[in-house]
Parts: sequence; C-alpha cells; structure tokens
Amino acid sequence: MKIGIIGGSGLEKLDVFQNAKEIIMETPFGKPSSPIIWGKINGTEVFIISRHGRNHEIMPSNVNYRANISALKKLGVTHIIATTACGGLKESIKPGDFVILNQFIDRTTKRISTFYDKNKVCHISMAEPFCEKLRKILIKAGKELKLRIHEKGTVVTIEGPRFSTRAESNLFRQWKADVINMSTVPECVLAREAGICYAAIAMSTDYDCWHVSKVPVTAEMILSVMKKNAENVTKLILESVKKINFEECECKKAVKSALI
Repeated sequence: MKIGIIGGSGLEKLDVFQNAKEIIMETPFGKPSSPIIWGKINGTEVFIISRHGRNHEIMPSNVNYRANISALKKLGVTHIIATTACGGLKESIKPGDFVILNQFIDRTTKRISTFYDKNKVCHISMAEPFCEKLRKILIKAGKELKLRIHEKGTVVTIEGPRFSTRAESNLFRQWKADVINMSTVPECVLAREAGICYAAIAMSTDYDCWHVSKVPVTAEMILSVMKKNAENVTKLILESVKKINFEECECKKAVKSALI
C-alpha cells in the first residue's frame, strides 16, 4: 500500500515528513507539476505532489494531470487523497468547512481527460466518481478531529482561471451543486483509469459570488483562508493515512471492463 497526496492551492509545500526525499520523474505524458516528495507516515510510504507547482505557477488548465497521475501510478501508489480549494454554493457550507466530495459536474472544455487517446478507447464508468471506502475514512477522521465536515458534496469544476459570473454561480446553485473549483476534473477520472482509489478533501474558502451580502471571491481571499486552515487540513490527512487499509476495491478493477 502506498499513498499519494495531491496538494492544491495553499498547500503547495505540505510539510509532513521528518526525513523527506525529492524524486524527479518523467512520464510518457511529460513531467509532473512538481518534484515528488517521498517519506513515511506510520511506516506507510507516502508521495506528495503539488498540483499547481511548488510556487503555484501553473494555472488549472495547464496542469499536466496525466503526468501527475501517471507518475504516482509508476511509483506504485494505490490510494490518492487530493486537496482542493473551493467556493461554497450553499449558505450552510461556510469558509473553513471541509466537504468530502461524492459527485462532480464537469464544466471544463480544454483538458484531455483520458490516458487512452490513441489505439484504444476507454469508456470508464463514473457513476460514483470517488472511492467510497476512502471517503468514509476521511469522514471518520474528520469527525474524530471535530472538524466541520460535510459528508457529501457535488462539485462543479469550471475551466478557469477566471472566477464565475454571478449568473453562472446562481445557475450552478439551481443545479443543486454544493461547491465549485477548477481542478477535480480530469484528475478524478484519470485516477479511476489508472486503477487508483481517489478521494478529495474540498475546503470552502468563500461563497463564490452568488452571495450578494459577501465580498465576491478573490485569489487573495482563497489563499488567506487556506493558510489559516492549513493545520487542520494536515491533521486530517495524517489521521486518514493512518486508517487506510489495503483491500480489494472496485476502483482498481473499473478499467478492465472499460477498454475497447
């Protein structure tokens, strides 16, 4: 069992190891977003990659999602815990809250969302896009730490890098989406194709722009909230890693029946 952690906005330099080692990799899809940091937590090998680069220099559409997931797969990663900053689309999801995602709505337009764009076609099932076993571990760990955890949530992933108009934000609320971000798709899809269990911790940093009584979201606002709550995110990751057990999961088998 090996765990991959994908650090999102505000967590580019996640420091959880005492004796870390840096790994530089190449994949058939190019270089990953950052060097991969290796270490151990409770005897389990853990690999950390910064989705947007170590200095947050890669915008969402330019993230090499295929290289990131391919590199983790090559290293033998069996489970991925991803973190992502998001805007809350409901009053009940306050800045600083955690949402353990269970569904997504894809509003991206420019990204390659499959490893199989040549010679083979992969019609991967995404009815339940996040690993349920891994989600339950995150929820349990969050409750034990007494964090504000929402056990389910549908995320709308937009192309970015711009934020939504108020009209768009209200449309997504009509769709009954819970949060909005720019990074879950195609990362989640590629993990499923790679046979890796994947779950995401979405941390609400703002109310997007639908909430007329609040200031519309800014990049500065997102990073400020993430910085304040980085300690809680780290605690949640560490506690969850301790609880993960290697067992058979449908995530690992899905691609076998999806290839044509």
